[in-house]
Amino acid sequence: MSDTSKPMDPTRRQFITKAGGAAGAAAIAPGVFLTTPAQAKPADQPVSNDKRWGILVDANKCGNGCNACVTACEEENGWGSANPSEDHSSPEQKAHWIRKVTIKDKATQHVTTLPMMCQHCENPPCVDVCPTGASFKREDGIVLVDKHICIGCRYCMMACPYKARSFIHEDLKDQKPWAPRGKGTVESCTMCVHRVDEDGTPACVEACNAETHKAMVFGDLYDENSEISRELKQYGGKEIRADLNLNTGVRYRGI
Repeated sequence: MSDTSKPMDPTRRQFITKAGGAAGAAAIAPGVFLTTPAQAKPADQPVSNDKRWGILVDANKCGNGCNACVTACEEENGWGSANPSEDHSSPEQKAHWIRKVTIKDKATQHVTTLPMMCQHCENPPCVDVCPTGASFKREDGIVLVDKHICIGCRYCMMACPYKARSFIHEDLKDQKPWAPRGKGTVESCTMCVHRVDEDGTPACVEACNAETHKAMVFGDLYDENSEISRELKQYGGKEIRADLNLNTGVRYRGI
């Protein structure tokens, strides 16, 4: 898959200089592999386009009424119920890095619930419309916002077909060092980049596994032996709004 992001300025590159690598899969016999659930990278290697991080969501396994992924993201990144200082904004205005949505098939009445967050597109519209370069995509496919140069124009929010971004309307307290937030800036899911850069797994995926739902799989989409690639190859997966040709890093099954 080609990388079509804009050339990155030095400020962006400061975000990108971290580690790469992955614990892939170990072959134990021809055609038989052991996969690891989280395949991030050591912290002593730079980010590169040799990898593309992604998340597979199996809506068939997503627990009805379960909000563990959302709660985990709130606690990990200090927003929502984990940060009561955002108390002057309306529910519609408050941050929503990840949210649960319910889809009902009018013909069959079948109801599906699934988490919705930044889809970490290969061709992200938010990056295309950003006038300052604050919205950017790392070489490993993670889409972020540089809060230092975000001017709060919100063009990216209008461009995102997934309504995955939020605007901060007020001063905030008790922020997490790895997830700085600021009044007048836009924010969204970072795929827990601070964890990924330390060989970890996004908090939402970890929480889903802890609930034993195992509806979310994180890994390297370019590694054919990673769990996520093997799951997609064997069972398939869909993009939401595939017609937009954004080649999302988040894929869904059961929709």
